[in-house]
Order: sequence, then C-alpha cells, then structure tokens
Amino acid sequence: MINAYAAMSPGEKLTPYTFEPGALGENEVEITVKYCGICHSDISMIDNDWGMSSYPLVAGHEVVGVINQIGKDVSEFHVGQVVGLGWYADYCESCEQCHNGDENLCSELTGTIVSHHGGFADKVRANANSVIALPENMDMESVGPLLCGGVTVFNPLVQFDIKPTDKVAVIGIGGLGHIALQFLNAWGCEVTAFTSKNKLQEALDMGAHFSVDSRDDTAMALLPRKFDMILSTVNVKLDWNLYLSKLKPKGRLHFVGATLEPLDLRVFNLTEAQRSVSGSDTGSMQTSNMMLEFAQRHGVKPAIERYPFEQINEAIDKLRKGDVRYRIVLEY
Repeated sequence: MINAYAAMSPGEKLTPYTFEPGALGENEVEITVKYCGICHSDISMIDNDWGMSSYPLVAGHEVVGVINQIGKDVSEFHVGQVVGLGWYADYCESCEQCHNGDENLCSELTGTIVSHHGGFADKVRANANSVIALPENMDMESVGPLLCGGVTVFNPLVQFDIKPTDKVAVIGIGGLGHIALQFLNAWGCEVTAFTSKNKLQEALDMGAHFSVDSRDDTAMALLPRKFDMILSTVNVKLDWNLYLSKLKPKGRLHFVGATLEPLDLRVFNLTEAQRSVSGSDTGSMQTSNMMLEFAQRHGVKPAIERYPFEQINEAIDKLRKGDVRYRIVLEY
C-alpha cells in the first residue's frame, strides 16, 4: 500500500489517501520518499488550472528518496540507492525525440503528476528511464527543487549555447529566478536581475552583478540594449516589448515561467534586430544529470523552507500566499 496526500477535487485541501499500486512493472522502480519539494506546478495541477488534472490527484514531482524495489528488467539501479524523480515518470523510448536524447519533448511521455500519482506520499513509482541517480554526497534535502526548477532554468544555457562572456538578465527573483542567478553567475555570465525594489540587494547576494527595479520607469529606460538573453521566470503579464528592446541584435527573450495570458509582441521589435522569442519547461535526462553535477561542483543550492509531511496543507497555503523564500521541501 502507498499512503499519500491527495486532492479529491479542484482547489481542495489535501487529505490522507491510501491506494494499492499493484504489481511493480518490469521496468519500474519504487522509491521510498525522504523529501519532496512543493512547486507552483503542483498547485496548478491541484487547482486544475491547466485543464488536465484527474482526481484523486497526488501531486509532488521534486522527489528525493531511496529505491526499495526494482523491476526484473531494471539493471542500472539497485535497492538502497539514493535517487531523484522530477516532472516526468516515463518516456516512450521509441520516438525521434527519445532517440535524439530529447526525452522531455516525447509526445507519449508520462508526467509524474499527470494521470499518475506523484511524490506527496511515502512511496512513488516511475519507469527507471526517468529516475536520476544523485551525485555522491549531494545534499538530499535541498536537491529536490533542482529536479524541476533547477533544470528548468539550466536547460536554456545548454540549448542556446550561452557563453561565459554573455550578458544575461533574469526577470523575477522567486522560486525559479533565485536558482537562475546562481547558475548564470557560476557559468561566468554578467548577470542582471529585474526584480522589485525590496529584493534588489537580495538579488545581488544571490549572484547578480546588477539589479534593476523593474517598476522604475527611469531605470528601465536608461538600460542599454546589451543583453544576449533575457530569461523570464514569472507568470504575470509584463511589457514584453520593453524587454525585447533591451536585447542586443540576435538576442533572445526566453520564457520558463508559465505566463497564461497571450504575449503582446510587436513583430518589428523582432525583425529590426533579428531577435528571437522562445520557451521551454524542463530538460532531458542528460541535461538533468549535467545540471546536478554542475550544481554540486559550484555550490548551487535552492533556498528552502522545510515542513514535515503532515503539515502539507500549511505549506501549500504559504506558497499560495507568495510568502516563501524561496522553495518548500517536505520531509518524512
């Protein structure tokens, strides 16, 4: 049996939920959950904001734990091994994207919390192809948010060949942005943070070389067109044309925050300097492993607040209020 916390309908408090997972699949592993982060995506799924939730819904996709069972065809993992599980729980392994090492773009993939029970539980199951062996001596309690938020902000550095000499700005210093600042600083970039007035010094402390109050019209107007990339980590509507105007020729505005409203962009802002707009969510298994190795080597860690699993609703309420610095991790 698996003991979990589930939402029974959209927006409801989580309640204890026990289910029988059945026989372990030949290619599956079962993980005893030690830590699990709470992400805004968990709340979006609990609330059915994206229209793809099914109930009872067991969220939780930033899992760190220890393998307690392996399927008969699993050879790359062993019982007792410390592993992580992120946004995906299975890939088809037969499509072009999977063959090319872009499993995160697989059209037949299984989300860890999309029609699948996730890590707000004492145990969780996944195909071995989606499970990540953690680097030796990596801090278990803080690594969970890296498995989703970490790879989300790290992936664009790899995908778009960001160079150590590049100038990169980050919009929003929250759950994603504070990790992005650390990665970009360690990557060697000149890093600028667009944030609120009360976080200007905090952004500098986290790795930004410059911080700009994005609500200060004068400060924004004075910024030169210097950025190779601007990385947006927010989910709110902003003046995107203003940010486009701060990109150098061939610069890129890249979205990792799930902005729900349509983008209001003037095409001339793109064509006049051959600028680009793009987006991504997480990353491939190869990128995830690279991200963890890089994070361990350079001391990149999310700032976390810890809660025991039985206080999961209190933790979710705090995240809903935006009162978290900057990620929440549940611990058994």
